Amino acid sequence: MRELSGLKGIAIGIWLTIVSIFTIYTATFGVMQPRLQRGIHLLFLLPMAFILFPASKRLKEKSIPFYDWILAFLALLPPLYIILCNDVLSKRLEFVDSLSTPEMILGALNILLLLEAIRRAVVPAMAILILAFIGYTYIGPYLSGVFFCKPLPLSRLIEMLYLFTDTGIYGGITGISATFVALFVIFGAFMEFTETGKFFTDLACRMTGKSKGGPAKVAVISSAFFGSISGVAAANVYATGTFTIPMMKKLGFRPQFAGAVEAVASSGGQYMPPIMGAGAFVMSEITGIPYLQICIAAALPALLYYTSLVMRVHFVALKDNLQGMKEEDMAVPLHVILRDSYLLIPIIFMMVMLISGYSVFIAAMVSIVSSFVISFFKKKTAMTPRKLYEALSSSGEKMVMIAMACAGAGMVVAIVTHTGLALGIATVITNWSGGFLLPALLLIMITALILGMGMPCTPAYIIAVTIGGPALMALGIHPLASNLFVFYFAILAEVTPPVCIPAYCAASIAGSDPLATGFEAFKMAIIAFCIPILFVYNDSLLLKGSLIGTIAVVEVLLIVMALFSAAISGYCIKNLNPFWRILMGLTGIGGLILCAHGSLLNSFTVLIAVSVIMLTGFMWFFRESRKLYQLEISHPG
Repeated sequence: MRELSGLKGIAIGIWLTIVSIFTIYTATFGVMQPRLQRGIHLLFLLPMAFILFPASKRLKEKSIPFYDWILAFLALLPPLYIILCNDVLSKRLEFVDSLSTPEMILGALNILLLLEAIRRAVVPAMAILILAFIGYTYIGPYLSGVFFCKPLPLSRLIEMLYLFTDTGIYGGITGISATFVALFVIFGAFMEFTETGKFFTDLACRMTGKSKGGPAKVAVISSAFFGSISGVAAANVYATGTFTIPMMKKLGFRPQFAGAVEAVASSGGQYMPPIMGAGAFVMSEITGIPYLQICIAAALPALLYYTSLVMRVHFVALKDNLQGMKEEDMAVPLHVILRDSYLLIPIIFMMVMLISGYSVFIAAMVSIVSSFVISFFKKKTAMTPRKLYEALSSSGEKMVMIAMACAGAGMVVAIVTHTGLALGIATVITNWSGGFLLPALLLIMITALILGMGMPCTPAYIIAVTIGGPALMALGIHPLASNLFVFYFAILAEVTPPVCIPAYCAASIAGSDPLATGFEAFKMAIIAFCIPILFVYNDSLLLKGSLIGTIAVVEVLLIVMALFSAAISGYCIKNLNPFWRILMGLTGIGGLILCAHGSLLNSFTVLIAVSVIMLTGFMWFFRESRKLYQLEISHPG
């Protein structure tokens, strides 16, 4: 991203501030008509993709070349037409009225400019994917079977992508970006300026810093907190990893393992309530399920995700005898953390208002206002006019990537739905799976992982659920479970080699090989790959079943996580030989199969038995670890 200074920097900052103020204004006084709201959103943000992002990452110039100014000017024209001609466009009949010559030209221009903006501001892989779907509209008429589609004239393709408001560039997905997502981007920026992210890191240090492998656990916990707000895994890596990765290396963790811990922890933050990045808002719009209901259902799987990471880190720390942080390495003392706990007020306000039945808009606005108010509790964080301008400008800057990604995802959704490709793929998945659930889940998992490689989580989820969602619905899966399933794997795609951007970002901080760090992250997330498959089979993990069933399945999963962590790390009190590692792994697989059969766990007798097993195992592990620790103290070295 270009770092602009001087008059150009000020002008661009004001431009980005205006789009943030527009978002706050419409959230307060009412959202405009779809084309107007989305048109103004892209009017401000599409040109910024050419101003802020150079044509090549190798270009480090701070000045803006003339051709980017030309592209930025041209990017104003298509959304400007949408805004000015809103009344006329609202009266036209889709696929009936023909396109005028200006509409053809502006529509083609909008598509081409958006593809280039996505290539620059998001990732080239997404631009290539969209081009592949556009190419399908020309290849489809020559295909047979479920992949056949009727010929689509260029004029109809442009109309579908440019003038529709249900799908396409100015469709519902862009509408989410222009309202809910933009509002929470502003909230996240305000929380950053009040140093809430630093508070999360300091809190995590105090919670787990002194335990075995403390810095790695700090990375897991702080990334869970921060990732929920930021919603971008790569940004999360840089925000928390610059502190945690060097500390992990200092205490003895291998560089690639340190990078992998941060990458996996940062990616999972998008699944962590209460904000869940942008995904929960998109899911709520697609499914019609209330935002709060999605957050509640996602809470337990998210906690299990991070519990699996903490266990994995703990066993590696035990095996390599890695100690925790020293007191002098702690960022701040406990009393300072307790004093700064007021920083959680905006998040508490948001949750209270959502539970009380207020809309997401009102909850977000109250949270933003409360963030502004508490910033004055400390002189260092006070939102002076300059800091307020910087926060709003930073918000607009972060909206650019999200807006481009959502508009691009809208293009894919338009093609997939209007050509019937989604139903065709659903038919293929159903046929290949033989109508059995597990093979269908694995096929959709692979689809989500492939589509999500190298792409931000939100557009990857949108595209994957558009393709795989009908297949899951055909198999009788509840919309909430099916959407969370796809969303979960769209997140895990970010740590799946060969293209795993968060792992590459973490590797740059750790000084490790990027691909090796990616494979280490994938191996660390193995346990997490099982969780979404389980909650499709057993809705107790989504807090939909009985209390007894939920407690029992959580206890079994904790045992399974401990077994897998020991088997993968090769250590449990002492180094394990291959026999014990295989036995623990097979036992863990048996536990997963048990978790998938919720009816077997929905019994008070089974709950008592599982509780006794877990408690006995924990006491044994604690006792043996204590003996080993005393032995190390009495015989150092």
